[in-house]
Amino acid sequence: MLIVYHNGATVVELANVKAFDVDKFSLKSISSALIEVAKNHPEEILVWCHIDFKLQLNVSAIEKLLHHKKVLLSYNPSDIPFLDSAIGYIDASLFIQINKAVPFPTWQMSSIVGCVNSEVLLALNNEITLDKNFDYFLCSLGKLMMPKGLLCYSEPQLLKNESKSIIAKTSQYTLFRFVKQHYRTRWVFLLLFNLFIYERKFPLLPFLFSLFYKNRSKTNINLDDIKVQSSRKVIDKATVDVIIPTIGRKNYLYDVLKDFSKQTLLPKKIIIVEQNPETESTTELDYLTNEKWPFEIQHIFTHQAGVCNARNLALNETQSEWVFLADDDNRFEATLLSDIFSKVEQYGNEVVTTSYPQKNEIKKYTKVIQWPTFGAGNSFVPRAILTDVKFNKAFEFGYGEDGDFGMQLRNLGYDILYLPEPEILHLKAPVGGFRTKPVLRWHNESIQPKPSPTIMLYQMAHCSKEQMNNYKTILFFKYYKFQTIKNPIRYYIYFQKQWQRSVFWANKLNKQNEI
Repeated sequence: MLIVYHNGATVVELANVKAFDVDKFSLKSISSALIEVAKNHPEEILVWCHIDFKLQLNVSAIEKLLHHKKVLLSYNPSDIPFLDSAIGYIDASLFIQINKAVPFPTWQMSSIVGCVNSEVLLALNNEITLDKNFDYFLCSLGKLMMPKGLLCYSEPQLLKNESKSIIAKTSQYTLFRFVKQHYRTRWVFLLLFNLFIYERKFPLLPFLFSLFYKNRSKTNINLDDIKVQSSRKVIDKATVDVIIPTIGRKNYLYDVLKDFSKQTLLPKKIIIVEQNPETESTTELDYLTNEKWPFEIQHIFTHQAGVCNARNLALNETQSEWVFLADDDNRFEATLLSDIFSKVEQYGNEVVTTSYPQKNEIKKYTKVIQWPTFGAGNSFVPRAILTDVKFNKAFEFGYGEDGDFGMQLRNLGYDILYLPEPEILHLKAPVGGFRTKPVLRWHNESIQPKPSPTIMLYQMAHCSKEQMNNYKTILFFKYYKFQTIKNPIRYYIYFQKQWQRSVFWANKLNKQNEI
């Protein structure tokens, strides 16, 4: 482990680094110094730390935290991020609003403290400019490498305590430059527009200067040669229970059970929650008792419809070490469960979501990456952490329950990884399922809420103020061509009323269905 201490501008001290003199780096940027150290120590862990935090650096924890070679960690004890919260005006992802209390996925790295394996820096191969501003370089590194399979986290355990902080707030010139270099050009215009609309600012010069910078997104960085084998032990017994909510899909569910019966690693128990809102109805799943199955089947029949309620009922009945959240219209190979456990062991990550293509759909993501949502029909979760989360019934019959469930997991410190292999085929059956939804309370209102109150509820719960305002801006323009009011001023007034009704119903849902 090699430690580089800096003062924010240059390297001032080296620990465990031989053949280097600090004076050698006096005229070099911190990022250049790190690359040079990496070239001379290609198999080491590189740590950077601001000199003011030297005594707080938790050196003894670093090797455990950096549990495989494709991990990038940093921590900023300040509540003010380097790029400012205004980055939310153009980035709607969950990586923007960071929970500082737990390890949290984000590309927003910090110069205060952090660590990475030398192999990651060597893989850059001069594809990224070694910016003089170290915070800018680190954020650029995280933003560009995260989609390529680098797992990036804010990790509070890098410091022993948070008695002091350094505020390195960026200028608007830097913010606009970062947006231009890491997003599509149109987002620079959107940033300017949102700053004017919501903050009454019009930073014309930062906007104009940013247009001269070249975008960095199309880099040829490849991390595939970096081998991953986590030192963490997250699997003990490798037993799994499966939960499946179902409604009106007898034949599809039968095929799913047959696929499970052929698994090389059989599930211990499959919990099926069958729903039929007809009060006089009874189960149609006769094959659950007429046939023999190589696992226990627990069948719950209920007249209460709703996928959130169904999954919560099933989760309460799980007993094995792991839980597979499945769906009633999936198909998969016989090695699905064993292959997933192999990936979990390799990456040392507790929560994974598999590739979930429909028939003839081309797979878009081919690398193991940090997933921005959660698949409620194709995910593995340890049962031990499910005692603190559940599907929020405020989202029942709406949208966002799976994303909300994923955010609950992340706010407990559990990231969600996407696995391109193995994959689960999603048939998206045209019959039954939860696509038959009841008439919701706001459907008969004269002013229809926009967006859907459940989408608004998710925004209010998990997005920053800037992200919500950006969502409002985009929705305003996208919805314009689909509605009948063509006078822009009248449309704006009506849209504001729709937005307020959505906020009203979102708050009402939240109060009536508090977890």
